[in-house]
Amino acid sequence: MRSRAERRAALVVLAKAPEPGAVKTRLAPLLGSGGAADLHARLVERMLRTARAAHGARLELHGAPHRHPFFLACARRFGARLRAQGGGDLGRRMLRALEGALRAADYAVLVGTDCPALRPGDLRAALRALREGNDAVFAPAEDGGYALVGVRRAAKALFAGVPWGTARVFGATRRRLARLGWRWVRLRTVWDVDRPEDYARLEREGVLKGVRG
Repeated sequence: MRSRAERRAALVVLAKAPEPGAVKTRLAPLLGSGGAADLHARLVERMLRTARAAHGARLELHGAPHRHPFFLACARRFGARLRAQGGGDLGRRMLRALEGALRAADYAVLVGTDCPALRPGDLRAALRALREGNDAVFAPAEDGGYALVGVRRAAKALFAGVPWGTARVFGATRRRLARLGWRWVRLRTVWDVDRPEDYARLEREGVLKGVRG
């Protein structure tokens, strides 16, 4: 039986299927398209393990496409509820995922799979910030985006028109938070894995050790 905290909260992992040529394309010249897809799969598994270890929330995996065999296996392995992402840009997909999660929860935290530096403690801190009544919580990324967003309610204005994939994402989001008048918490800044230099850091810090490839 799920705890009261788990009934109140949702942890959502947003992920693409690890298809060669469709993920981690900036790392393909270094790793090959198959190697890049394998790395992506390991990052997805790393994030699901991190989310499961955070406890205190229902775990959802929003895959694209959600019935991909990799996601079916991940849902069984990590005890996640499998959901479809749907179409649109990143903002629309995040909004849709949060709206869906909030139909059955008081608050929800959403993460992608590119930031292996996120720890269970970061997710617990995000859940705690929302449980204490803050409207939103974010973990910025070193590249100007963010690796985690949590909300008590979903607002289209928070995600519409954001210059996704640029160094202006978090700055634009902060301005939207100010216009909404929301009280929010900023967590520690983390790094993600997109470029060859990020892969070198990943290898150096060894955060994927023990994650099967």
